[in-house]
Amino acid sequence: MNEPVDDRDPNPVVRQTQPSGRLAGKVIVVMGGTGGIGAAVVEACFAGGATLVAAGLMPKAATPLPWLPALRHRHVRLVIGDARYPETSVVAVRLAIQTWGRLDGLVHVAGGSGRALGDGPLHEIPWEGWTETLRWNLETVYHSNRAALEPLMRAGQGSIVNITSVLADHPAPRHFATHAYAAAKAAVVGLTRAAAAFYAPWNIRVNAVAPGLIQTPMAERALADDQIQEFLRRKQPLGQGGPGLPSDVAAAVVYLLSDESRLVTGQVIAVDGGWTVTDSGAVAIRSSPHD
Repeated sequence: MNEPVDDRDPNPVVRQTQPSGRLAGKVIVVMGGTGGIGAAVVEACFAGGATLVAAGLMPKAATPLPWLPALRHRHVRLVIGDARYPETSVVAVRLAIQTWGRLDGLVHVAGGSGRALGDGPLHEIPWEGWTETLRWNLETVYHSNRAALEPLMRAGQGSIVNITSVLADHPAPRHFATHAYAAAKAAVVGLTRAAAAFYAPWNIRVNAVAPGLIQTPMAERALADDQIQEFLRRKQPLGQGGPGLPSDVAAAVVYLLSDESRLVTGQVIAVDGGWTVTDSGAVAIRSSPHD
């Protein structure tokens, strides 16, 4: 494996001003922060006043990362590494503490589809496809959450937000029959709730966000399929039907990291355009409330 690397300067610039915002003064690590939803989370947290370590794979040249200029001002530090290896999470958490002296929160976004490895209906999934999909979407959560918990316990406070999926408990068998992915995301929900119960005495909150179909590189296959587009118009009817944006998910994450959610733990917030409450086989008829 490639060793995780960071962008640390031997003579780092000390930040002179503390940005204002909902996350002002907080130090956050985002695993999977170099693309898709993760990049949007980093941007939203930075806009909210946080200082961050963004950890993830080397971003593609075409990936928009609006927060990159913040690297020059030392508001964001970058760790290039693979979340499947525990060292990546350890390096990211250590960098946050060494740079800013504390850790206030962790967001785990890293993961992805196992379709290329054979993920699909259970009877068709090869063992490699099963194990690699769980490794990418469940074991990585173990690595990052475990790395963050010790410093958060020492601090006696903190927030962990894990990204799961509506497919964990609201399957769509016709278009999204990836059973290893669904199993992994369901396990993340179970881990999130168990951890929330256990670590509450340390004032550590553990929550999850369950996105519906979001406009990211992972969703390109689905968004290019006319049948799935029609399904989505019925299944995610909010916003005129269609995929959500990474910023929609990031907004929920910022709330869960902020002090506004100080009494919220063990919860799964669905950011899904109505997926979990909508019957995809029926279309509601809009009418006047006075009819």
